[in-house]
Amino acid sequence: MKFLRYAVREQVAEIHLCHAPVNALDVEMLDELIAALAQADADPGVRAVVLASDLPGRFCAGLDMKKLLDSTPARIHRLLSTLYVKLYDAQFNLSKPSIAVVSGAVRGGGMTVAVSCDMIVAADTATFGYPEIDVGVLPAVHYVHLPGVIGKHRAFDLLFTGRTFDAAQAQGLGLVARVEPEAELLEQARGLARSLAAKPPQVLAMGRRAFVFSNDNDYRRRVATAVEVFCNAAATPEAREGLRAFVEKRAPDWQAAAR
Repeated sequence: MKFLRYAVREQVAEIHLCHAPVNALDVEMLDELIAALAQADADPGVRAVVLASDLPGRFCAGLDMKKLLDSTPARIHRLLSTLYVKLYDAQFNLSKPSIAVVSGAVRGGGMTVAVSCDMIVAADTATFGYPEIDVGVLPAVHYVHLPGVIGKHRAFDLLFTGRTFDAAQAQGLGLVARVEPEAELLEQARGLARSLAAKPPQVLAMGRRAFVFSNDNDYRRRVATAVEVFCNAAATPEAREGLRAFVEKRAPDWQAAAR
């Protein structure tokens, strides 16, 4: 695999993101991640899945903004369908529990990857955020699930200010299951995964299936709207200016975009 490292340890499949410099997401990387989840699901020797990063200080920075700027509407739609629908389906159909192990910065599409897992274990130094609006696009898929997790008003705050927040805040909001010291993070997550792997596998698979069905909340129907909202926003002059400013490492000129 080009963008991932896959290994099985003590009945736990470990999928490590390794797309330097920031694990930015594109279709090829997402396809590899979905294939790795399918590989873990098909392996009878795997009882749990851990999703982590090999890059120090980065879990996933979100979508590859340079590629997004250069993309046609059709390519943007394919990217979002892969991230919002195909990745979700891979996790939904997984017969084993999955744990996201996040350290460093988790932003935008990286949040989508993390919350697709059953649990998030975060380093005490991790930071989170939905900064899409600051580059002229929208974290539309998080409109679907975030209010149900943390409440309407707190979700609006995070999604429309684009502010960052730390691991303790994320745990307090209910986004993160456990917070561990950075130095112990991966080993703590491995221990959690091994404890899940030790459960009766058929009963665990049945229980997880019932759990994900009960918490689906009609996701597939509502996410179609999220994809269209993102695509429509990405086609605006403001989005082009915001993405260009991000790539050029400067402040966006919203007034110029409006002219």
